[in-house]
Amino acid sequence: MPNDNLLGRPDEALGEPTIYDRLRERARAIIATHAPPVFYTECRAACTASRHLFDSDPVIARLKDYIHRHVEEDFGHGLRHLTKVTLDAGALVHIEGLKAGYTPPYLERRMLLVQCAGLLHDFKRKEKDHAVAGALFARELLPAYPFQADEIEAIALAIHNHEAFKTQIPANSDSDLLLSDCLYDADKFRWGPDNFADTVWEMVAYHKPALEDFLSRYPKGMAGIARIKPTFRTVTGRRYGPQFIDLGLAIGRDLLAVIEREYLPQPSPSDPNQKE
Repeated sequence: MPNDNLLGRPDEALGEPTIYDRLRERARAIIATHAPPVFYTECRAACTASRHLFDSDPVIARLKDYIHRHVEEDFGHGLRHLTKVTLDAGALVHIEGLKAGYTPPYLERRMLLVQCAGLLHDFKRKEKDHAVAGALFARELLPAYPFQADEIEAIALAIHNHEAFKTQIPANSDSDLLLSDCLYDADKFRWGPDNFADTVWEMVAYHKPALEDFLSRYPKGMAGIARIKPTFRTVTGRRYGPQFIDLGLAIGRDLLAVIEREYLPQPSPSDPNQKE
């Protein structure tokens, strides 16, 4: 009979690590053997611009404070996830906005809007149709912030449209569509290495599945990652997004090999003297 700890059920009084704690460390070690996505080197200037806005804008600071005080961290889409999506969404708007000929003030304003959408996009993650619920929440929250009504609608639209394989609401303008598409692509970048660095383990910490249940869902999870690959929406997302997905799939395969080799019962070696 397997030890309860091997089923992901620790002795909490003793603070013993679960198998998922150990697998998270193994996954991060596997990730370290792979080169990071080239998006962060080839688009370094845009990433830097997005980071600067994220760190310096007073509206973002106010919204970050709200998120820090209210976001739930136990479902795989907490502050780490929100921050990464927000930064990459801002970088994508920077890249695509420059190509579209946005003026510097307009470009920065659109980056601000998509960063607000990034911070709020999973706020209702535990609710059914969380993207719809999140868009409604944004419409309730953001009138207290210095946004025009059409800007709030652009943020809400991006949140509503950020899920894969769901019907999208049409945008009122090309610039609103760009916000929506950039948020989607930044969110789906997380299905690469980040999925195995953080998200999977935060989800299992919440649900506490037995290892057998976790493994039974593994093929479906890997297939779900693969399905994302052709769905990127912006030119930049279609260029860089597939590499994120390929990295996620490679890491997932490597991790599965570790689980099968080190955590599952191995067949006993046959006795060469034993007759058939």
